[in-house]
Order: sequence, then C-alpha cells, then structure tokens
Amino acid sequence: MIDLKTLSRGEIGDLFQKMGLPEFRVSQLIHWMYEKNAASIDDITEFSKPLRETLKGFSYIGSVKILKKTTSPDGTIKLLFGLEDGLSVEGVLIPDEYRLTLCVSSQVGCAMGCRFCLTATMGLVRNLRADEIAGQITAVRRELQAQGGISGGEITNIVFMGMGEPLRNFDGVVRGIHILTEFMGISKRRITLSTAGVVPELQRLYREIPEVNLAVSLNATTDETRSALMPVNNKYNIGALLRACGRLPISSRRRITFGYVLLKGINDTPADARRLIALLKGLSAKVNLIPFNTYDAAKFEPPDEQTVLEFQQILIDRHVTAFIRKSMGREIYAACGQLKTCHETASP
Repeated sequence: MIDLKTLSRGEIGDLFQKMGLPEFRVSQLIHWMYEKNAASIDDITEFSKPLRETLKGFSYIGSVKILKKTTSPDGTIKLLFGLEDGLSVEGVLIPDEYRLTLCVSSQVGCAMGCRFCLTATMGLVRNLRADEIAGQITAVRRELQAQGGISGGEITNIVFMGMGEPLRNFDGVVRGIHILTEFMGISKRRITLSTAGVVPELQRLYREIPEVNLAVSLNATTDETRSALMPVNNKYNIGALLRACGRLPISSRRRITFGYVLLKGINDTPADARRLIALLKGLSAKVNLIPFNTYDAAKFEPPDEQTVLEFQQILIDRHVTAFIRKSMGREIYAACGQLKTCHETASP
C-alpha cells in the first residue's frame, strides 16, 4: 500500500497520469490532505465514490496521531505523537497573546549527546520523514478543529526545537518545510529551525530555504565549558560556529537567535555574560536566555531569578538584545523528552 503523503507533487502527478486522471485531481488531493486535514481517502468528498474505492485499493493517507496530551495552567500543551511504526516523538503547543506556536520534532531521539537534554539519553532511533514532520502539524490542526479539542485558534508559528537535531536530518527537514510552505500555507518567515551547531549544513540550509529563521544553541562562552556540555563543540568549536554564522546571507532586518540555557554555577556568571557580548560582536544577533528546565535525575539546576536578571542586564547594558524565555509547562513535563519517557515507563 502506498502512503500518499510520502509522495511529492510530481510523484502524485505521475501516479494519477497513469490512472488517466486529469491534473486538477492532484491539486484536489493535496488540498484535502494538507489544508483540509483529511485522515482518510473516504474524507475526500470531492472525489467520486468509485475513484475513492480505486485509490483505497492500493493507497492510503498516513497520519501522525496524538497519543497523549497534557495541559499546564499557563496554557502550554505537551503532546506525544504516535508514528505508524509504533515509535513516538514530542511536541509542545505554546500560546501567547499574539501567536500560537507549535514546537515539532525532526528525529526520534537524538545523537548529539547534549548533557543537559533528556532526549540525548535516548540516543538516535531514526530520522523522521518529511510527511511525519508535517503530520505533527496536521494532527494538531485536526485537534484544534475538533469539538472539545485544543482551544486557542490557528497555529501561527512552527519551531524545530523538539526532539532531534534538524540539520542531521537535513533532507527530511527541508522537504518537510517545503510541504509546510507550499501545501499547508505556512510562511517561511514563521518557521524557526534550531541547531546545536552543525557547521557544514548551515550554508547549505540558507541555499535551500533562506527565508527561515535560525536559532543556534550556544549555551557557553568557552570551548572548555561548551565541549563539556555539548560534544558537537569538539568537532565545530565556538569560533568555527560563529564564523559560519557570520557568513550567512542574512538581511540587515533579520537576526540569528542564540539560545543560552542558564545552568547554575556552570555558565551563569557575569564573566560569562561579558564573554558572550564579545563573542557576538559584529553579528546580527539576539539572545534567548533559558533558565534550565529540570527533570528527574538531572545533573544541573537553574540559577535563581536574580542571577538570571543580572546576566540579562549585563547584555542589555552593552546593547545586546536579550530576552528571558519563560520556562512554560513545568507541571506537564515540558522539557524535551520528559513526556515520552514518562509514557514509556508507564506502558505495560
């Protein structure tokens, strides 16, 4: 059986041509799968019943399902998505006054080994296909539309900040983003891709999809500390990463976001803040300060609020745009990897 969602527009066109179907049927199928969120061929009422039966004889519309959903008092919704092979990945739906942002995964697990990340303890199982990446958005859209489902309107922004390193699944992620933009109506400028710093793929990313926003997980101001936290730094150190960022063809009106997870006693000192200012000099940059979101058996702690505020103020005083990203969803295991771990531990 062919999963129609694994096919490109050209592949659907070739298939329908062999069936003797007109070109407009291709557009109709894509519209129903990606805009009307059809869960099955039977949902496509624009197709005649005989055509639906013919298609069902050799194909189907694959889907990502929501296995578990937990809602925090602050409105954050943590989602566990089930894939057709029985594996699962996580997502987070984050509402604020102006946006409804969905954080999606690009891999089952992760091979990057970042010491502060629970997902890193799982290792890498496999890359997600493009249709599985898009399927996370479709699953949430269905839930938003369903009576009694998630409330909060339409998804406005997509961030690749869930499980996995997007640039280690480059082809799947790029094709997934093309599905989001070409078939699902999501602007590239409302998509943010977060990377731990896979330097060779950064230039390639901006050749393929230059309009997407980039977030780089920096998390330290010396190679010694960053290598201890993020093994990727042993291959692509801070200097190499920032030089690569400086070469990206980013317009003067846009900035790279540098994520900085604040860890108590590790990278949260005034000296770290001053080194961060020096590192980012000359770059079109802004900083997201992220107090560590702890989990069971974590080896790190978040700094106290005063330390976080002082770190931010040092940056602001030197004209570096710095935001403190509120840790949302602490009550619902919103740190990446927590919900999946809890679900699998509780499963028989």
